[in-house]
Amino acid sequence: MKADALSPRQLFDGKMHYEIPPFQRPYVWNEEDQWAPLWADVIRVAESLIIADGNQPAVPHHFLGAVVYESKPPVVGDVTRHRVIDGQQRTTTLQLMIDAVQSVVAERGHELLAEDLEELILNRSSVFRGRPERFKLWPSKQDRAAFAQAMDPDPDWSGEHRILEAHKFFGNEARTWLTGTPDLDGNEPPGTEDQRATALSATLRDRLFLVAINLTGHDDPQLIFETLNDRGTPLLKADLIKNWVFQQGDRIGADVDAWTETHWVDFDDDWWRAEITQGRHQRSRIDIFMQYWLTMRLSEEVKTEQVFRVFTTHAGPHMADEPSADRLLREFRKDADTYRALANLPEDTAQGSFHSRVIEMMGLAATSPLLLWLLSDNHKVPEQQIEIALRALESWVLRRTLLRMTMKDVNRMMVSILKLLDRSEVTVAGDTVRTFLAAQVTDTRLWPSDEQMKAELPHLKLYGYLRQSRLRVVLEVIERKLRTEFHEDVVLPAKLEIEHVMPQAWPMYWNPEPRLTPEQAADRDRRIQTLGNLTLVTKSLNGALSHRPWTDSQAEGLTTGGEAGLGKRSLLEKYSLLVLSKNLINDHPDAWTDDDIHTRAVEMTTHLCEIWPGPPSGVPALEVIEKTGSPDQDIALPRVEWTREQLSEFAASTTDLTRGFLDYVAGNKAGELFLGEDLEGSGYVTGQIAGITGAMARKTYQDYRRSNPPLEFVYANGRWHYRMDPAVASHWMNIRD
Repeated sequence: MKADALSPRQLFDGKMHYEIPPFQRPYVWNEEDQWAPLWADVIRVAESLIIADGNQPAVPHHFLGAVVYESKPPVVGDVTRHRVIDGQQRTTTLQLMIDAVQSVVAERGHELLAEDLEELILNRSSVFRGRPERFKLWPSKQDRAAFAQAMDPDPDWSGEHRILEAHKFFGNEARTWLTGTPDLDGNEPPGTEDQRATALSATLRDRLFLVAINLTGHDDPQLIFETLNDRGTPLLKADLIKNWVFQQGDRIGADVDAWTETHWVDFDDDWWRAEITQGRHQRSRIDIFMQYWLTMRLSEEVKTEQVFRVFTTHAGPHMADEPSADRLLREFRKDADTYRALANLPEDTAQGSFHSRVIEMMGLAATSPLLLWLLSDNHKVPEQQIEIALRALESWVLRRTLLRMTMKDVNRMMVSILKLLDRSEVTVAGDTVRTFLAAQVTDTRLWPSDEQMKAELPHLKLYGYLRQSRLRVVLEVIERKLRTEFHEDVVLPAKLEIEHVMPQAWPMYWNPEPRLTPEQAADRDRRIQTLGNLTLVTKSLNGALSHRPWTDSQAEGLTTGGEAGLGKRSLLEKYSLLVLSKNLINDHPDAWTDDDIHTRAVEMTTHLCEIWPGPPSGVPALEVIEKTGSPDQDIALPRVEWTREQLSEFAASTTDLTRGFLDYVAGNKAGELFLGEDLEGSGYVTGQIAGITGAMARKTYQDYRRSNPPLEFVYANGRWHYRMDPAVASHWMNIRD
């Protein structure tokens, strides 16, 4: 066996051909768990190169892991063949990433850099043209057609595949970074485009490393594969950090035996090492805490796989002498104790309510670093300010959840808040958080107002769209709100179930003559899933209620389920103790109708607006428009209003893709500032939108000699947005109609 740390240039240089055997599993890596973290690491190295400006970079390289392969005897005139035993996922991803970047680099006009990268993905000899050997890597059988399409596109090919998604992801990310597009917080990548292209190409060629294990003829490939993947207990990130901390302590002459009791006590017990679910993954509590702690300390998003490296980088300067090391570890210990106590916070406090509802029930663990910052003994935030911050953030989360608004930007938004808190006085920390939330205007960060809640929530289908555990939280808080000082303080059972007052199978007993029309039936199908038709009951009562009619007279003769001859109203009256249901019973003795559902939904929405107050009035929005123009250059052209005739001519001379995109914007976003990612749920991707709008702008500047395309570029809040003037949108819709 021979093991070397090899760069992509060393691994793929020359006529190399790595073959993944047909029996290997297909390509399974995805954006969240592998592509995005890998790209972030690549960009970290590239940006470090730019910032170093010829000096030693802070992040000189990145290790991708191991690849095990078996070399075959060379044949004159053929490629050098290697059979991949382990590491097929990362080698496939590496090839897709290099090819995607090479395409974008070539597209942006950096021909020499593109040629260098092409050497790593293609064997360009004419003898291999049209054969699998033209590629440096040939995947397992299930992935070959998609891989060939990604690396050498055929315009007539059609189909979807994870490999194509990976290639598209890396291409879009490369284009965004190379062109200097700011992130959501307005941060632009360093350097010029030429510097970025050079640094990215250098990183992909020479600054990524794999531990390449080349087996000899005497090695057993299967045995080595099993040993690498299936044997031993994996070390936690916390284990690596503990070893590093104590090594540093030894180096500076600290009493590391005392540290075991004062700073690291109980971190090795079952509670800290137990694996808990975080999103779709399971990780130990200690590793999760360390990730949150670093995010809180640094006000930077820290990925799971970065925890050890980020910790050592952050803690290194503090480990220079015993007093500073002791101070850091004491702060770490205090925050660990705070984290462990979160689960035991009383639910009638702002802290306990937030942890229970937002982090546990809503599953928004990404808010944990902010909660930890506010509760940290190291920050001494006043109790009133903690309550202001957490009540505001809980309202932001619950209102957006109920309106089914995206939560994809929560991680970055928490980092933005942490950065703001680091610059603010702790005495106004809560006010700072609330003001920040109230000032947001983009779709991914907006705090819905009472007006928006009352206009939208009564009509939205919630059952089947929100997890029942989350919907149950909402109904429970309404129940508590409805109780007065005259009601018994009865604790709600832990596992109440959600009941449809008008049943989902309503045609059985709830559609008397004259029957509903198909349109009315479709509206009812929507309405019965809204907030106004839902209540809470026990599991036993839920089964008894079933699809029964509302009144006893309608249930006469009914013997199946529940109690013979009793309608749903009587069963609720007899067995339910909740105010939520009592109001239903008392206010609707004869019928429960579609209009009743809407009226109750409006009432319940009003209660929710009182439970989770919305953004305070008078807070200036962050929609500060600084200029309009082009993100790429200063356009010395006049702004000229579009006439209907000009827009008609523009529409006739552009592409179907552009026309379709403008149709969507005119019909759905007229007058609004929006970002490319705001339209991802509508079938568009950021890179595609950038291409459409860029071509549209060039056409406008060249053919119409004006600075304002039909879809303008607007610089606001430190970022470039898109906006279509309402007058342009109106003209466009009339033309297209």
